[in-house]
Amino acid sequence: MRPARARIDLQALRHNYRLARRLGGDRALAVVKADAYGHGAVACAQALAADVDGFGVACIEEALQLREAGIAQPIVLLEGCFDADELTLVDRHGLWPVVATEAQLQALERHPPTRPLRVWLKLDSGMHRLGFDAAGFAEAWRRLHALPGVAGVVAMTHLARADELACAHTAEQIDAFDRVCSPLPVSETSIGNSAGLLAWPRARREWVRPGLMLYGASRFDGPCAEAEELHPVLTLESRIIAVRELGPGEPVGYGGTYVTDAPTRIGVVALGYADGYPQFAPTGTPVSIDGRPGRLVGRVSMDMLTVDLSDHPQAGPGSQVQLWGDRVRVAEVAARCGGSAYQLMTGLKRVAREYRD
Repeated sequence: MRPARARIDLQALRHNYRLARRLGGDRALAVVKADAYGHGAVACAQALAADVDGFGVACIEEALQLREAGIAQPIVLLEGCFDADELTLVDRHGLWPVVATEAQLQALERHPPTRPLRVWLKLDSGMHRLGFDAAGFAEAWRRLHALPGVAGVVAMTHLARADELACAHTAEQIDAFDRVCSPLPVSETSIGNSAGLLAWPRARREWVRPGLMLYGASRFDGPCAEAEELHPVLTLESRIIAVRELGPGEPVGYGGTYVTDAPTRIGVVALGYADGYPQFAPTGTPVSIDGRPGRLVGRVSMDMLTVDLSDHPQAGPGSQVQLWGDRVRVAEVAARCGGSAYQLMTGLKRVAREYRD
């Protein structure tokens, strides 16, 4: 069997969720959209089910996958309904839709639920993606409360730059949210995504929405003490399948982008960009070889990549190589590759998942 593996630590997942709830102080919505950021939505939801206050998904397809797997906790549709016909399924499965557009609000007014429905109403406080402006939000709030089938409304917004620790935009968004909500009888609010929850105490409201942090990663532009408490959940690893002994001046891999400058041992690892590892990861991107720091050299191929074994005389075929996990942080790999931890995690494919509880 091909040795590429994604090992997923469910205890670390639960630790990160409990950290989110502790920081938030009330209720935490575990965001498991995009197949739980590449970790497996059903397995992660089942691991969290005993603790969780609710789950967040992007769309109704993801919600139905959880319901079919026996997940009974509240599920929020973070992008709401894309079609009015979906409200029948929302009603049947007890889902909580976000209302962020006039079309979504009108659909709900035309198709009132048959049982009490909790709605999340989104304000555009400065992200300028989805959500009502200030005047539209207040009017939508009144219209929702006029519907007999609506049992409650959670006021929410989304932070655009919370990972930029010195940026004033986050405080401005929180202020804008509070200005709009203060004249209304709002009892439940939600601001904090992962970055907001970890770094901005004013974003910690009745509901917080941890996503990336659940999986043990962050992407701050400076030190954040709370982020240091996160435990990596996924370890991407494979093994060396061959070793080459090269002299100086020898090119390695496609395009010859890396050329040896001395006698060099090269390890060939069974993992490549078809597995989701970044194709253009540069020479020097960190790896761990048998638990010791190492580096990638040459261009990543579809099914293989190469590492420098010059400082690893004991390494050879069968040696374990960690691409990211507890020894190599996914955010560090992403930074070297000009991407993000979100992109790397959600881009994983083909590698077998192995869960540890």
